[in-house]
Amino acid sequence: MNVIRTEIPDVLLLEPKVFGDERGFFLESYNRRAFRDIIGMDVEFVQDNHSMSERNVLRGLHYQVKQPQGKLVRVIAGEVYDVAVDIRRKSPTFRKWVGFRLSAATKRMAWVPPGFAHGFIVTSDRAEFLYKVTDYYAPEHERTIRWDDPDLKIPWPVQGAPVLARKDALGAYLSDAELE
Repeated sequence: MNVIRTEIPDVLLLEPKVFGDERGFFLESYNRRAFRDIIGMDVEFVQDNHSMSERNVLRGLHYQVKQPQGKLVRVIAGEVYDVAVDIRRKSPTFRKWVGFRLSAATKRMAWVPPGFAHGFIVTSDRAEFLYKVTDYYAPEHERTIRWDDPDLKIPWPVQGAPVLARKDALGAYLSDAELE
């Protein structure tokens, strides 16, 4: 697996080895030993999630104040612009963010460790998004940072206004957000 470091060293892009022929392709999307060697720690994934969204749907920026989740994310249909915001107060990259495209065509995955707010916007007609998480979803601990926070200045590639869930439209600005 090829590892690409982002501007925030803990957030990684992962390019799996793809074996293709006239029948199609095969790739190993997760291997616990290889993943441990890449990130330098052994994590246990406890839940897999799968979402489908139409163009301009923006999901995020989500995080949990207790039971923070690390996420191994990938797109199996379409394309998204994916964003991770460092909300770890003691981190040298606190309040910084990274963004990158994930698509079914490139088969890249991203590791977003615990302590990050995470979100994405669909840039294709439709996208299917898979993510493995290191802790269970806890709605009582879920929080949202506004996608359009002026302090973050994330240049979302949106055509017109994004399609948002109510909780995402009502998210807090990072300066006011409840952080662990």
